[in-house]
Amino acid sequence: MSDTLERMREDWNLRARLDAHFFVAFGRRNQTDEEFFATAGEQVRALETELKRLPPAPPRSRRALEIGCGPGRLMRPMSRHFGEIHGVDISDEMIGIARRNLAGIPHAHPHHAPNSDLAAFADSSFDFIYSYAVFQHIPSRDVVFGYLREAARVLKPAGILRCQINGLPKTAKQYDTWSGVRVEPGEIREFAGPNGMALLALEGLGTQYMWATLRKGACWFTGAELEPRIRRITNAQNSEPAVPIRGPYASIALWVQGLPPDADLESLGVRVGGRAATTCYLGNPEPDGMRQLNAYLPEGLSTGLAPVEILSHGESLCPPAIVRLMQPGPLVPRLISLSDGVDLMSGMRIVTGTLKATFEEVRDPERLRVTIGGVPARELDLFCTDPRLPRYELNFQLPDGIPNGSAEVLLEHGPRVLARVSVEVAR
Repeated sequence: MSDTLERMREDWNLRARLDAHFFVAFGRRNQTDEEFFATAGEQVRALETELKRLPPAPPRSRRALEIGCGPGRLMRPMSRHFGEIHGVDISDEMIGIARRNLAGIPHAHPHHAPNSDLAAFADSSFDFIYSYAVFQHIPSRDVVFGYLREAARVLKPAGILRCQINGLPKTAKQYDTWSGVRVEPGEIREFAGPNGMALLALEGLGTQYMWATLRKGACWFTGAELEPRIRRITNAQNSEPAVPIRGPYASIALWVQGLPPDADLESLGVRVGGRAATTCYLGNPEPDGMRQLNAYLPEGLSTGLAPVEILSHGESLCPPAIVRLMQPGPLVPRLISLSDGVDLMSGMRIVTGTLKATFEEVRDPERLRVTIGGVPARELDLFCTDPRLPRYELNFQLPDGIPNGSAEVLLEHGPRVLARVSVEVAR
């Protein structure tokens, strides 16, 4: 273990010295401070939505902790929601940068954690703990789950942990400090209960960006005095009352009254047409007492009207409701984005000689072909980033001899032209 920790510290210290902004928010080398902190916006907004799960309290009375804070990219904007915010990182070089970046925020405190733990903090001392783009770089499963156990220890009762974990399939035999361990959803489910945590959300299954939300111990609200009942079922992606039986929109949102206040994704189950669905999200009560429970549809369903049941600890909780299931629409293969493969912020100005293309709803992705200026691209590397959509990322090299200036990128899937895009080559 000590060798792993030392390798993590050395590698991240080197990355901090080379270009901390790039290795933390890999959009462009040599980002300005303004560009770097602007990349935090999407993740900060997502974390802010989780704050509604906390017991009511003045923001100044709350304490937060970031695991893997790096140079303080998220700590700086998140500090406005707390009276005290702390961050830990195994890289002392990153912590040095964070201290400079957070010097104007007296209640923000970055700490070097050489042993990748939370030993510096007392039991039950934080309301909110979060982590993003950290566990995906840790090569040791013991370190990842050590952090999760430590988070459970230092959270206050009813405190919330929100963390991103690499949920891609376990294909690698060995991991390093960039491409870290991969964790299956079942491992998070198995971790929750024995460590005193209620699992409230487990989203992005099968992707690099699997997100888990866990609450320590009992919830802070009491159940509404309502008879358990499914009030409404919609597509989880929109408000439509019909749901396709497979594909990216094959998930349901149940609006349920009278759920037990201590319910979580482990105690609740959903059956659709007699088949077990995969619960993935449980919300707080709305003012009318209803709670949102989302689930991915199981395989093998038929179209038509199907009964939907909710189980609590394996027993039926209330009478079933009905959902309308339909055939999904045809896949529409399309290009989602194209950019420089390393300097993502440069867009279609290709400065590194590499390109990255993202496609959705492509069946048989091995039939994708790319030519640039009429010449086949080199070293195509195909990677599935989300099996439910499905979404693929294709990385490739400019062909030899392509001059600087405008060049046409032709992207084809079998006989079909997906896109013709003009890029500027500026190597």
